[in-house]
Amino acid sequence: MRRLTGLAMMPTGSRPVTLTIEGGRIASVGPAGAGAGGAQILPGFIDLHCHGGGGMDVMDGGDAAARLAALHAENGTTALLATTMTARPDQLRRVLDDIAAAMAAPRTGSAEILGVHLEGPFISPDLLGAQPPHARTVDTALLDELCARAPVRVLTYAPEADPDGVLLPYARARGIRAQLGHSPCTYEVAEAAFRDGAAGTTHLFNAMSGLHHRRPGLVGAAMACATHAEIIPDLLHVHPGAIRAALRAIPGLYAVTDATRATFMADGSFPFGELTATKCGNGLRLPDGTLAGSCLSMLQAFRNLVEIDLPLHDAAARCATIPADYLGLSGRGRIAAGAVADLVVLSPDLRLSEVILGGQRLGG
Repeated sequence: MRRLTGLAMMPTGSRPVTLTIEGGRIASVGPAGAGAGGAQILPGFIDLHCHGGGGMDVMDGGDAAARLAALHAENGTTALLATTMTARPDQLRRVLDDIAAAMAAPRTGSAEILGVHLEGPFISPDLLGAQPPHARTVDTALLDELCARAPVRVLTYAPEADPDGVLLPYARARGIRAQLGHSPCTYEVAEAAFRDGAAGTTHLFNAMSGLHHRRPGLVGAAMACATHAEIIPDLLHVHPGAIRAALRAIPGLYAVTDATRATFMADGSFPFGELTATKCGNGLRLPDGTLAGSCLSMLQAFRNLVEIDLPLHDAAARCATIPADYLGLSGRGRIAAGAVADLVVLSPDLRLSEVILGGQRLGG
């Protein structure tokens, strides 16, 4: 049994508590004395869009996904979705096999790999962003193959890549969160997709038709209709004012990193799909200036949300609770009796003090 006392970030606010941890779960949450305000206790961060870090990318295959899970755990991510790029079917099959192997043999001291976020290949060739040029229309036979290899939990698609309207029923029947992204579609097309069950949007504002007052685009449809959306709060992909606007419009807005192999690395050049991207400070760009994913960690995403004036408990919810709820994981992403004891402990100035995975302190 372990006890942890501090200021806990709860869904409705923060309050001083003493947590009792047993068997990898939070056994009880009780009140603490007035002097318990030193440590900030947050639910462990959950990243639903993570490609890489430390020079590695999920698409490298082999043990890349397992190594990434360990690396991101050191920065407060306690669970994640291994996220693919648009690629040829043979590459996707191989990579999903490797992700499944990593999930079957989880490593101590690593973030849990919850499954796969399939970002493409069912996206628009006209709005690839930094994705490789292997976009294709929806192919349910290919999806059957991929889903048989590893659990696909989230799937990014463009409505125009699904001319027969088969993707949303397919995803709904299998519990996959199908979300719109990498699409120049009109407001009307996106609105119809949300009405038919599209679950959210991928990296809101980026790689999609923007909001204009006479052409609201996919961004406008998301802000009018969506209940959930990813956002990359590195303060480079999206202006703080746009983040605040999205927060007012989309109740389930949650943070993702879209982290690439350049995350946690020094400035320099890095392979990105079939191209090369250059990291300079907080940014990673292709030669034409296109942003190529991010260099963000979930810890920095949390700090950035606080920097733009979100209350601590709200920022924590958007980095943990809301992503957990989006995947239907009621026992994760929260500080509550019975929840998995995945926790992040910060100092009052938001420096990382410790990461707790399943009740065990990372690094002993």
